Amino acid sequence: MKAHELDTRFDEGDDISDELDLAKAKRPLRKQKRVNVDFPTWMLDSLDREAARLGVTRQSIIKIWLAERLEQHHPH
Repeated sequence: MKAHELDTRFDEGDDISDELDLAKAKRPLRKQKRVNVDFPTWMLDSLDREAARLGVTRQSIIKIWLAERLEQHHPH
């Protein structure tokens, strides 16, 4: 299938997932690296309460909040 045909089908709302080789898909600038951060207990308790309220993990809430703050200071 030619690229313009794929674009047309996508723009028309067709399901094009069968045309994609997702085994080779990559997310640029999304490579992850593990870091260790020490937090005071009160902060972890607050993070856990907020994460539970939103139905997400502690790690997710930390990433979401950091991403929001970084976007405020350095918008794309």
